[in-house]
Parts: sequence; structure tokens; C-alpha cells
Amino acid sequence: MGRVTARDIVKMKGREKIVMVTAYDYPTARIVDEAGVDVILVGDSLGMVVLGYESTLPVTLEDMIIHTRAVARAKPRALVVGDMPFGSYESSDSRAVESAIEFARAGADAVKLEGGSEYSDRIRSIVRAGIPVMGHIGLTPQRMLRLGGYRPQGRRAAEARELLRDAEEVEAAGAFSLVIEFTAEEVAARITERVSIPTICIGSGRKCDGQVLVLHDILGLTAHTPPFAKRYIDLWSLAVKAVKEYKNEVRKGLFPGEEHVIHAKEKIDV
Repeated sequence: MGRVTARDIVKMKGREKIVMVTAYDYPTARIVDEAGVDVILVGDSLGMVVLGYESTLPVTLEDMIIHTRAVARAKPRALVVGDMPFGSYESSDSRAVESAIEFARAGADAVKLEGGSEYSDRIRSIVRAGIPVMGHIGLTPQRMLRLGGYRPQGRRAAEARELLRDAEEVEAAGAFSLVIEFTAEEVAARITERVSIPTICIGSGRKCDGQVLVLHDILGLTAHTPPFAKRYIDLWSLAVKAVKEYKNEVRKGLFPGEEHVIHAKEKIDV
């Protein structure tokens, strides 16, 4: 089968659930692509998951381009979406387009941009430049300073109306899909009914057209799993166990064993 395109994702709405997973480098991209996901998101969550920051705010465009290139080198079948970081699009349409072009040159098939109606012009400009855009509303981590931290969105009628308006304006601006993060399930369901583009939930319930999770949450490689995520395996404990076994074997002289060494083909007399 050929590469997944933005048009393919649009066609999946109402037909088949879309599966999106983050990947931040070459090996994780190969893993999730071999598993058969539809979309690989090179998320700015790498700031917290991989780089050790307390939020996504310190992540730079350069950081994102480096990781997008690494993912693209895996040549995945899945659609590769680059996450536009804080500061890479807010100031102007031209800045947004320039940043999106950097992602495209790095191997991304599309970009994701946080924000609703206030950034519809940015979305429109990037799409006009020929680069597909995935929207992102609800909890937008890059706006955590304004939102007052990481808290659920859309639990009140006024918030729900604002989110619906954001979704409709993001669609009107030309986005091909929409991430809805950490909102009431009822709001995400209503948005999914109202817009013609696919919705992909993270922490927003069961009624969206697809789901996205951070790979490290799936694998149990994070210290704290968000309440809306599911840990499918505890690789952290397995990895610690393996490294401890290696440490003990080195200390006891059991590693390397005979099968791990090479020998000279003639007598060494120096």
C-alpha cells in the first residue's frame, strides 16, 4: 500500500477510526509504523517526554525540525505531522508559513497548529502555501499560561460554545483534521457531528473520529501517566530490570562471555 496522505485521513471520517501516535526519532517511528498506525505526530510533547522540560514552551523550531527529520528518515507509510512549537507561528502569517515550509523540507507531510478562531488566518495562509494543516483546540498546552495550567475544557456551556465556534472556524480556514484535547466527551461529540473534517481526540472521550496518545504513555516509559491515557505495558520496569542484570553480570565478570568476543587469527607477539 502507498503512503497515507491528508486526503486519505479526510476520507476515513465516519468509516474507520483514525489511529495517531507520537514518535520523536527514527526507531520509534519505525515501531509505530510497523504497528500500522495511520498518523505519526512529531509532537512538541517531546519537550517534556524526551528533553525533560516542565512544559512544551521551551521547545524551539530547531528542536522540532531535528526530530521531524529523524522520523522522516524511517520512511514510514503513515502520514507524518510536524507540531509547530510555541513562537513559530503566532506573530504573523509570513512567520507561520516560513515555519511550516521548514517542516515540509524536513519531511513532514502536514503540520499541526494549536489554537482556534484566533489563528484561522495562520491556518489559511499555510494551506494556501500548499501545506496541509491539522488544527488543535480544547486544552492547548502552549496556552497554559493563559489557561492557568492543565485543566479540562468545555465543561460549561459558554466554553462549549466557544470550542464549537473554534472548530468551525478551523475547518473554514482549510484544516484537514482537528485534534480535540482534554474536553468533555459531550462537547467533542457535538463538534464531531458538526464539522465535516475528522476529529482526533486525546482525553476527550469516545465519540471522535480517531484517537491520539503519546507513545511513551502507551509503553509505560513516563513517570506519570495522564488520567486519559492507557499504559499498555510497563517498559520502564522491564528496562530497569535489564540494565540491573547487565550491571550485575559486568560486576561478576559474566559479561562479555565467550560468544561476545572475537579472537586473533594468528599469534600476537608484540
